[in-house]
Amino acid sequence: MLPHLNFAESNLDFLGKRKITITVSLILILISVALLATRGLNFGIDFTGGTLVEVGYPEAVELDPIRETLADGGFAGAQVQTFGTSRDVLIRLPPSEDDDDPATLSNRVLNVLQDGGPDDPDLRRVEFVGPAVGEELREQGGLAMIYALAGILIYVAVRFEWRFSIGSVLALIHDVVITLGIFSLLQLEFDLGVLAAVLAVIGYSLNDTIVVYDRIRENFRILRKKGTEEVMNIAVNKTLARTIVTSTTTLLVLFALAFLGGAALQNFSIALIIGVIVGTYSSIFIAATAALLLGVDRQVLLPVKKEGAEEDQTP
Repeated sequence: MLPHLNFAESNLDFLGKRKITITVSLILILISVALLATRGLNFGIDFTGGTLVEVGYPEAVELDPIRETLADGGFAGAQVQTFGTSRDVLIRLPPSEDDDDPATLSNRVLNVLQDGGPDDPDLRRVEFVGPAVGEELREQGGLAMIYALAGILIYVAVRFEWRFSIGSVLALIHDVVITLGIFSLLQLEFDLGVLAAVLAVIGYSLNDTIVVYDRIRENFRILRKKGTEEVMNIAVNKTLARTIVTSTTTLLVLFALAFLGGAALQNFSIALIIGVIVGTYSSIFIAATAALLLGVDRQVLLPVKKEGAEEDQTP
């Protein structure tokens, strides 16, 4: 018989292991930053601009012959990848000054593929994004993340205390950087859908962090004889069941979306899956640790009023 897992009664020393968890997080962040600096992100057509052509084959095809056919037909810079199944192929063409209009360009690509191979592909869709629009979308996407983090910084500072605000933003930056690092490592396509997923991860992770901070503040009022580290440990343990159950149910939906939602939603789902896992880790191991290291304690949250202060303010 499997043991009954009752997280509500857990009494784990999360903050006592903070040196290990901080080391793990720093290593992951450094690896992610190195990957982003060296390999970068595989930006989709939304951000790079260009023409996207999707073709469908009656049977599964190999990508190398398609690349060679396109190169021989004058499309040497084309990026070719499968989309969903091995019969569906995406062809991404970089923008150039002498490009035809999307309809003419897609017909040229289709003719090259039909003339160069035994299979007879059919055209599924064509998308075109100008280079100026792609660059603008990339800048606006980066600004959206900065504005989101700045808004969170102000909200948490007003709602709680500035040290909590710094701690929550550090945890969110931790989540975003590691998520982007994994996308860079796997060279998954980063498009507007993935950007929306990253912004959703910021909101999801913040929600968990706020729950932990709220319980920390409440515990300081109730457990007046316990030390700061013990109070924070109890807070993380008391929220552990909620955090794990919420993350598990969310992941069940996201895995179903990733496997059954089709290729169009795959990278969006993967970004959310990575973000929820990393965000759950940071809510448990990083958020409270950051608050402790920033000096949050009972005196900060429940300052003792000086004797006679009220009388001094009385006119």
